[in-house]
Order: sequence, then C-alpha cells, then structure tokens
Amino acid sequence: MNEFLNRLKELDVTGKDVVTLYNEISALAMEQAEKRIAPHAKRNAYYLSIEYLLGRAFFNNLMELGVLDEVSRILSEKGVDIRNFEEIEDAALGNGGLGRLAACFLDSAAALGLPLYGYGIRYKYGLFKQAFQDGRQTEMPDDWQKFGDPWSLRREGEKREIAFADYTVTAVPYDIPIIGERVNVLRLFQAEGSPQAEKISEYLYPADDTEEGKLLRLRQEYFFSAAAIGELTERYAKEHGKKFDDFGACNVIQLNDTHPVIAVAELIRVLTVQYKVSFDRAAAIAKATFNYTNHTVLPEALECWREELVRKILPDIADILVRLQRMQTKELKARGCSAKEIADMAIYRDGIFYMANLAVYMGTAVNGVAALHTEILKNTLFATAYRIFPEKFRNKTNGVTKRRWLMLANPELSGAIDGVIGTAWRDPREGFGALKEHIDALTDDFIAVKETKKRQLFDYIEQKEGVRIPDRFLVYAQVKRLHEYKRQLMTAFAVLELYHAIKDGALSDFHPSVFLFGAKSAPSYRRAKAIIKFINDISALVNNDPATKDVLRVVFVQNYNVSYAEKIVAGTDVSLQVSTAGLEASGTGNMKFMMNGAVTCGTMDGANIEIVEHAGKENNYIFGATVEEIDALKASGYDPNAVLAQNSAHNRAVSALIDGTFSDGGTGEYRELYDALTVGASWHAPDHYFILHDLSSYVHALVQINRDYGNRAMFARKQLQNVANSSFFSSDRTIAEYAADIWHI
Repeated sequence: MNEFLNRLKELDVTGKDVVTLYNEISALAMEQAEKRIAPHAKRNAYYLSIEYLLGRAFFNNLMELGVLDEVSRILSEKGVDIRNFEEIEDAALGNGGLGRLAACFLDSAAALGLPLYGYGIRYKYGLFKQAFQDGRQTEMPDDWQKFGDPWSLRREGEKREIAFADYTVTAVPYDIPIIGERVNVLRLFQAEGSPQAEKISEYLYPADDTEEGKLLRLRQEYFFSAAAIGELTERYAKEHGKKFDDFGACNVIQLNDTHPVIAVAELIRVLTVQYKVSFDRAAAIAKATFNYTNHTVLPEALECWREELVRKILPDIADILVRLQRMQTKELKARGCSAKEIADMAIYRDGIFYMANLAVYMGTAVNGVAALHTEILKNTLFATAYRIFPEKFRNKTNGVTKRRWLMLANPELSGAIDGVIGTAWRDPREGFGALKEHIDALTDDFIAVKETKKRQLFDYIEQKEGVRIPDRFLVYAQVKRLHEYKRQLMTAFAVLELYHAIKDGALSDFHPSVFLFGAKSAPSYRRAKAIIKFINDISALVNNDPATKDVLRVVFVQNYNVSYAEKIVAGTDVSLQVSTAGLEASGTGNMKFMMNGAVTCGTMDGANIEIVEHAGKENNYIFGATVEEIDALKASGYDPNAVLAQNSAHNRAVSALIDGTFSDGGTGEYRELYDALTVGASWHAPDHYFILHDLSSYVHALVQINRDYGNRAMFARKQLQNVANSSFFSSDRTIAEYAADIWHI
C-alpha cells in the first residue's frame, strides 16, 4: 500500500469539498484493491442474497487495507479531519439482519482467505430514508449513489441478457471488492434496457400487495439468480467443456433464505435447454450444487408463488417446477412416504409453488441460524423432511464480523483489549478467550471506554436528532427491524410503567436512563407504523415532563442504518432482545452488543440462548416465557384480558392507547393496536405475541438491571464477561464452519 500512501501524500486538497475528496481518496485505494482481486479457485462458494447491508465502505475498506490510521494522520497534516467523511451515507442495499449477515459473511470469508463470492442486485435506491413528522414514519427515496460510487467497478464487457416471457432485460454487473487476506468480489447486477426493465433494480422490496407488485418481486428474484447461474455455467463450459459432470464439484451455491431459490429451477433450465443435459442429470447436478439457509419460521417469509403468476412471465420455470414435483413424489413414494408426508413436503400443490420445500428437497444441506431455531426447523416447520432426510439438517449459529463491529466501531475498547492480552485476538482465526482471566485488570479502563463511547453516541444523537442526553445515563437500546414479534410495543409499555412509577414515587433511586429505539417499518405495515408513532408520543411525554426528564429519556432515532448502529452498539449498556420465544431465528444485533460489552436483557429465543450459555446467565438478564411455556399457553387458552384485570400497572400502560393520553389523529391506529392485544383479529388470537404475559417479568428485569448498575464495577465485570465470551459469535467462526461442513472450500 506504499504506492497508495505516497499518492495520498501528493494529493492536493485545496478548496475541495468532502464529496470530492471522498471520491478521489477512494479511487486511489480502489486501484490497489482491484489489483489484489484473487482469481477463482478450483472450487468456489457463491452466496445468493436479495440484499446486502454493507454500510459505509470508506472507513471499513481503509481499515481492511491496513492504512486507516496512516490515512487519518496524512489527512490531518493536510488540515482534513477524517471524521468529516462520516457525512457520506451508507449504501443501504439491505433491510436488516438478513442483509447485514450477508455482508459479515463476505467479510469473514475474505479475512480467512476463502473463495466466497456474493451475487445480488445493485438497487438504484436503498430501502428508503426514514424521517418522522408528528411522530409518524415518512419514507423518501434513498439515493445512495448521490455521493458517487467509487468502490464499485462496472463490468460492461460481462453483461448478459435475462429473458422473461414479455420482455428482455440486460444485467450489467458491478463488482465490489471484499478486502481481507484474500480479495473476493460481491457482484451486483443492475437492470438496464427499457424503462420497464430498469424498474427491476430500482427499489429493494417493492410493495407486493398488488399483482403488479408481486410480479416485480418475482422478476427481481429471477433476474439476479438467472444472471448468476448464466455466468457460472458459462464459465464452467469454457473451462471444463459441456458435460457438466463436475459442476457441483467446482461450484457450491448457498441460498440466503427463499428469495433466490428460483435459481435451482434456472440451473436445470440452462443445463437442459442450452447444454442438452438430460432432466434427471440436470436435477442431480442441482442437488449437488445448492444449499439452503432458513432465516425464519414466519409464514410470510417462506415464499409461495401462485402458478399463474410464474407462468405469466416464466413459463419454462413453471414447467420445471411441476416436473420437479413429479420427481419428488416418485422418490418419496419409493421411500414409503404417506400421502400426507408427500403433501407436507410438496414443491407444487393446489396451484402454488412452495419455494422453501423446493430448497429443502433440492439442497444438499439445510441449516438454521441458531441452535433453537434449527431444532424448531427439525421439529415443526420441516419435521416431515427431517424424518425423511435427517442428514441434510445442521445448525450454523450466526456471527458478526469483529473487524467492523469491534475494531472499527470501538477502537478504544480494542486498544484496551490489546493492552491486556496483546493483539493476537485481531486475527480472524483467534478470539478473546484470554480476556476471561483478566477481567479485573480491564474493569477500570472498560468503564472509562464505555463513558467515552456514550459521549460520542450522545453527541451524534444531538447532531442527528436535536436531542441532548445528559452524561452518565444508563443506555438501554432496542434497535432492529420493526415487527410485532420483535415486541418494540412491549418495551414501550414497560417504559410507560417505569415513567408512572417514577412520577408516582413508587420507584426511587432509579439511575438516570435512556431508552434508545431505532427501526424502520415496511411502508405498508400499518401496525408497525402505529407502534413507531406510539413510541414517539411516549418520548414527547417523558422527555418534557419536569418530574421525570432528569432520570428517564426516550429517543427513537431516525433512519437507523449501519453507521448509526456502529455508534449505538459501542455506547450501549443493555441490549434489549425481547422477541416472543420461538420466533427470532437468531439475531445478530445481540452479538454486536455483546461484543461491545452490553449485557443482554432478553427472552430465551434465537441466539440469546447461546449468548447466555457462553457468557453465563448470571451476567445477563433473562425473562419471559420459554418456547415450551408459550406452547402450553396456546394449548390452555391464554387470556390477556385476565392479565390486565389483575395488574393495574399493565392496564394503565396499555389503556394509554385509547384513554386520551395520546392521540393517533383520528386514524384509529391506536384502537387497532389495543384490539389486537385484547380482542384479536380474524387471523390471530388476542395478544398473539404474548406481550402482556411477559410484561411483568420484563419490567422487573429492567428495574433489576438499573439497581445492579449502581455497583458500577460489578456491572462492568458482567459486561466484560460478555466481551470475553463473544468469540463464538464471530462470523469468522461461522464461515469456517460453513467452509468445512457444507461448502468444502
């Protein structure tokens, strides 16, 4: 990198704005990164994902290239503060955990020197920019390219045509180097051609509540999957000829959830039509190539497509899916399966294609993303398939990259760790285990670091939100996608109960605390948007009450993204991971907080279970019903109204939705939230996420945390036990397991 640093020293910064300097410095670094892009290996893994939530590239890539500190020094000598580049916005080409996990996985594979390549879509606009007006979420287009895109390389000579029944689209690849011990590539395809064609890569997750929206979503999924398959088969034919006997030995494809599962049918189509491989042989090749990661048990994320929609734009794919169903039925009958078992696993049934069933049947391996989640897949969601194909199922607990989420987000803590155990932990093959023997030696420095990171976070919030949080506040944070099962609404009720208790004098000696929320709701998700409004109403009440504002604050940050997350995870004391047990597959936010020294206040759900196993239940705060208890409640006839009748504090908090404490502007949204808890709806029972059942134990846990925090040294040791035991939750470990157990790279 000496060439880059020398050219940077020669760079004239006179009169140049931040955006100009960002593009010029990035271009200089990109020249070096491009030179280091590794050639394909003999066997390569490919990760197909509808989204990649990469975050800001500038600081991360300079760190990965090993020159971040030197660049900061050189720029400082030129009178430029490197922090100015924080105004360059994130490439928000993802929605949440699914996309961020994909980014962490690519980072870890590069760090470990493994040949893993990503495929996805280069959206013109990110998810959306979120702002609040009168407490309500508003959405604006996220033009992430307005600052330029110096970290992408357009590969004009490698574009290809993707054909639908009604029109053809040009897929133009853009390569983003993923920098590590090996420099791999994330290839994102941009749709070009007619205005109609260009809509395919315009927005991430277009609304699919109309037939037109559903067709656009299907086009997106086929577009990037077909572009990837076309490229891989073409490269194989050039290198190995057209027999394709060894295609699965050279290429392994990981399907990140159900969005890219259509690639299975596309590979069979290409092999049979373009290369004249027999259908049975093509299906066998596909089975040797694909693996499937399931990320959720929620039915809305297990994609199903009506046959008529698929036939409308992809008739050949529809034919292949029907034919695969016949093949599956024949095989299952030969294995002695009953009609019910065959129906449970059906790829095609009653005019509907079931993409998760396709992935399970055709995949060599099927994995969940946390130990509990994988057991749920085996015992409920894919129970029949597990009985027939037990060898397919395995667990790969998620992880996060320590480079972005500790070394970049928290250099102060990283330096403190260096001072105690040395720097070996920074290697992707090493961890923090040695820290367990040095907790006491690090406690004072850790407390000082945490206060520094809080001050940085509070300053950032003041800059972004115009809200000043006083020093020394205890920080509770719940930042993640807004969904009812993640139970941000339960936290809102808990905060109201704390507010009332403090105001009424029932809760004394409460250490000053702030509850941070960050989340985007899907634009058409009415209840989720109502929850955002409700939390913002609570914020206005609590923050402006002279009786409470010095001890309790609530802030819902706007446009939560990776860059915001980097500051929040470093400055938080308590990670709120409160989903209904059995519904959060894993979570990765919980791991980022743990790595930065936050205790987990959460349910026994997803990776929380493993966090507690590794860091100790005594160093975290677990509350609420378990999966088994939830099942028992469902069986016995859970009555949330009885809970409200027996607990006046709960009733007061929940009644705030309808008693005039807050106004929803006459929309009826708050009444609808209240009815969802007390009456239910045509499609669910009252309080189907068991908010009211878990609320009492949740409030108790929050108060206990607050009291424990009074002994700052003791609490810091709990936090440090989480840091010291977070190595297991590094995506370096996860990717090493994928490489050894599934991909064989």
